[in-house]
Amino acid sequence: MPRTNVIFIMSDDHAAHAISAYGSRVNKTPHLDRIAEGGMRMDAVFCTNSICSPSRASILTGTYSHVNGVSSIWTEMDYRVPTFIDVLRNNGYRTALFGKWHLGEQEVSEPRGFDAWKVFPGQGDYMDPEMIDPSGRTIEKGYATDIVTDLSLDWIDERGEDEPFCLLVHHKAPHRPWVPDEKHKHLYADGTIPEPETFFDDYESRSKAVRGVHMTIADDMGADDIKMEVPEHLRGEENREERMRWKYQIYMRDYLQCIQSIDDNVGRMLDHLEAKGLAENTLVVYTSDQGFFLGDHGWFDKRLMFDQSLQMPMLIRWPAQIEAGSRSEAIITNVDFAATFLDACGIDATNELPTSQGRSFLPLLRGESIEDWPDAAYYRYWEHDDPIHAAPAHYGIRTRDYKLIYYYGAGLGVPGASERQFEPEWELYDLRNDPTEVRNVADDPAYAGIKSDMEQKLAEYQKRYADEPYRGEDTPRPVWGPYDAELFAQVEAYVAGIRASS
Repeated sequence: MPRTNVIFIMSDDHAAHAISAYGSRVNKTPHLDRIAEGGMRMDAVFCTNSICSPSRASILTGTYSHVNGVSSIWTEMDYRVPTFIDVLRNNGYRTALFGKWHLGEQEVSEPRGFDAWKVFPGQGDYMDPEMIDPSGRTIEKGYATDIVTDLSLDWIDERGEDEPFCLLVHHKAPHRPWVPDEKHKHLYADGTIPEPETFFDDYESRSKAVRGVHMTIADDMGADDIKMEVPEHLRGEENREERMRWKYQIYMRDYLQCIQSIDDNVGRMLDHLEAKGLAENTLVVYTSDQGFFLGDHGWFDKRLMFDQSLQMPMLIRWPAQIEAGSRSEAIITNVDFAATFLDACGIDATNELPTSQGRSFLPLLRGESIEDWPDAAYYRYWEHDDPIHAAPAHYGIRTRDYKLIYYYGAGLGVPGASERQFEPEWELYDLRNDPTEVRNVADDPAYAGIKSDMEQKLAEYQKRYADEPYRGEDTPRPVWGPYDAELFAQVEAYVAGIRASS
């Protein structure tokens, strides 16, 4: 029997609630839906640090940020722990990566373990992007999402037909600033994109730290995002609601148009696999490196532990093993991906990737149960009070019914974090009775017992993953990977200019 192939398609900042297979109210994604219809929709997949570079490092290594050294977007991969790609290549797999890397451009941080790779520097550009491969830098003409798919399809065709393979197709879309392909610019342009239920959240019960983030559509989404200056009649506090609605329509139109190109190209990939006779024995995975706020709570971006940011979409098709149209509500994190991919390829991660902190959920894909599967996801955001979004450092635990968050409010020497310290605060959400997470009940006496139980579970999971809780200035500080100080200085200057002009 031929060995299983893996095609891992990952976008950037694609929220699950912008995929019609997840019941999207704002768009249609027929080709992504094909994966769900022919396989499994995972309903409770969560990232462990909702920001690009850390999520990608956790996926590759099966470890949390404090283990792999990538805590923020200013840190880079240093390969202190191995990746599942290393294991696959050592076990006879051909491997390739095309698209977004975002784990550093220094020699120590370049992609490793791939027979072929070609990636964008940094975030990359949508049109005529520069790309890097082992031979240097070139300009690729065309639209980024098409280019990444073209490179991927060509590599599939060029490899030996009997060689098992693992292909990482990593799109930069729909990361900001959103630049749609010309052929999609007629979509969603009528100004009628539905607003989310929590669009005008008043943050009344929130922690001070959350109320202070710079992620509001009304006030923090700039001209670079909406491609124009705010008209005079929409400026000022008295016009805030109207300005917010105006920006939202522009933002969402461009964001959804970028997603439409992803959907088209996923369709191209699925069609190609079927035409080549590879569909039956190929594990096709679609996900995003984290979620994204689509006007939820009045925000854009990610970082915070609210579900729209925390949840990763995950659609998996493998006709040989996964029942069509199936679903799973088991709690999964991106730390579990590496072990699962290896397991699907017949490789025991316990032996071959001993540093992994995750577990294989392959039995869940087959519709089987795992008695001792974790009933919670542990999360930690390290990049405290960053210069752009001012999101607070925090950690927390999410079960099916509750979510507990501790905003400890200190940078702990993380590259990109500020030295300002915030007063520690708690938030607790009852997800059964408050699924939109608008009522913080951390100080409600009726929830005192639940809060205590969740604190205990949080401590148990921190011990499980060997992550030190915050204990003030005496808290042990992990050693982080290489730091891009030059880029950070450029961003600081850029943000200072924006704030001075406003």
